[in-house]
Amino acid sequence: MHFTLADLVADITQNSAESGAEVVELEIRETAEPGEAKRGAGKAEFRFITRDNGKGMTGAGLKRAVDPFVTDGIKHPGRRVGLGIPFLIQTASQSGGGWKITSTQAGQTSIQGSETGELECFEPKSESGTVVEAWFNLTNVDTPPVGDIPGLFRSVLLFNGPKEVILKRERTGGEEGLDYKVTKSELEEALGGLEDVSSLALLGKYLRSLEEKDT
Repeated sequence: MHFTLADLVADITQNSAESGAEVVELEIRETAEPGEAKRGAGKAEFRFITRDNGKGMTGAGLKRAVDPFVTDGIKHPGRRVGLGIPFLIQTASQSGGGWKITSTQAGQTSIQGSETGELECFEPKSESGTVVEAWFNLTNVDTPPVGDIPGLFRSVLLFNGPKEVILKRERTGGEEGLDYKVTKSELEEALGGLEDVSSLALLGKYLRSLEEKDT
């Protein structure tokens, strides 16, 4: 099970990293009504979007992906059901939020989500890939805590597969705003790679400094 939203985002972003994508983008936005930064007061939302240029999914593939009773048996060999996207859907729905998945493969773009209803398919954009978007009401008692965002970003940067990872972060409406962007290629250049212990320690320290900095 996922104990925080950051855990859930990591699981979904790992799907993008394992899709054959060369580029994976993760965007996280937190918004709140002015002066209502604390959980339980006013209206506050956590939203994340993952984008990749991987192999994508057909309409049939997307239907399987959202079905909790279907699994490919590869990522988790002992698991009889798929918990990544189905758990995302369940958590978003129970927390007063929603979700949307758009995927392109083999001459077809497929869209399914909490606001679109039944699966929709139409002629695609030229590139394959998948976009997953989900949002959660942070004032809802059923919404998990946000969790460790710097730790999430560090994990995503270290996923095997994509050559480039783009991370975007925004928090508005609260007492402390945030707005920053980092890329894997720039960090690798600045730190001399992301393999040795000292580079990873500096990476973690840098990501935490961005998260704690006021705009």
